[in-house]
Amino acid sequence: MKAMLSTAVGGPDTLELTEMPDPEPKKGQILVRVHAAGLNFPDTLMIRDMYQFKPPRPFAPGGEIAGEVLAVGEGVDNVASGDRILALTSHGGFATHAVIDAVRAVPIPDDMPYEDAACFIFTYGTSYYALKDRGYLGDGDTLLILGAAGGVGAAAIELGKAMGARVIGAVSSEEKAAFCREIGADDTLVYPRELDGRDAQKALSAEIKKVAGANGIDVAYDAVGGAYAEPVIRAMAWNGRFLVVGFPAGIPKIPANLTLLKSCQIVGVFWGAATMRDPAGHAANMRDLFALYADGKIKPRISASLPLAQAADALKLMEDRKVMGKVVLTME
Repeated sequence: MKAMLSTAVGGPDTLELTEMPDPEPKKGQILVRVHAAGLNFPDTLMIRDMYQFKPPRPFAPGGEIAGEVLAVGEGVDNVASGDRILALTSHGGFATHAVIDAVRAVPIPDDMPYEDAACFIFTYGTSYYALKDRGYLGDGDTLLILGAAGGVGAAAIELGKAMGARVIGAVSSEEKAAFCREIGADDTLVYPRELDGRDAQKALSAEIKKVAGANGIDVAYDAVGGAYAEPVIRAMAWNGRFLVVGFPAGIPKIPANLTLLKSCQIVGVFWGAATMRDPAGHAANMRDLFALYADGKIKPRISASLPLAQAADALKLMEDRKVMGKVVLTME
């Protein structure tokens, strides 16, 4: 097998394409021939030891895979050799083969391409859990998405529309705004790449209020963080829900009095932990998502597909915020 390994702390250029013996599944495990691996922002953090989970080196990044089951270990009865599956792996996905716990495997529809499957569960799982279970998004609500052109943001646009919301995509360029409108956003706004000082924050908040209208934002989906969070909270509707999803721009500092003045909630979204604490709820959400995919209401927006050997280039696209939708590695 081949794997793109992190052998030292650093950026994408530190990864090394390595030949390794094919692994064998142990009790409760399966061996997967990986056909595609989806990239996510935590991959860029993990290789720098900046993520909350730090696997021992050498390790292959890549927490989202799709492929074919080649072999099953003792006691596995939920999947069989030849099954097409997707899985969250936390790491190890940037490889032609992976051994994973069988309970992580999710069978995929026969007509779902591996590339779509590898870009499906992390983004749609996160966004659906956020909007449905944490934000209680309802028909007619106004939804604002920060970082709307990224993987989870694009998924939130599609899901927000499927759930009957009016969707506003907030992004850092006109090109990304056009992408958001193409995939269903009702309105867009472009925020500065650098938001320096109180005046810039006030100007952004005024722009959000202008686009949102008199009633404000019912649900805000924040996949950016940093100085962008407070202007959104200042534009929240009464009883609004501000969803904390990620912090690529830094961890924001929110004046607590804003939640009182708006009677709004700041709600954490820790989807990975939720899947383990409530597996039945996660399974129900996955059924909903596969049904939405079958109906054509959601589909991963893959902006770049690169071979395993170009994993560093793929990660740089994410770090430079050049990705619209998802990036996928293929192992053919």
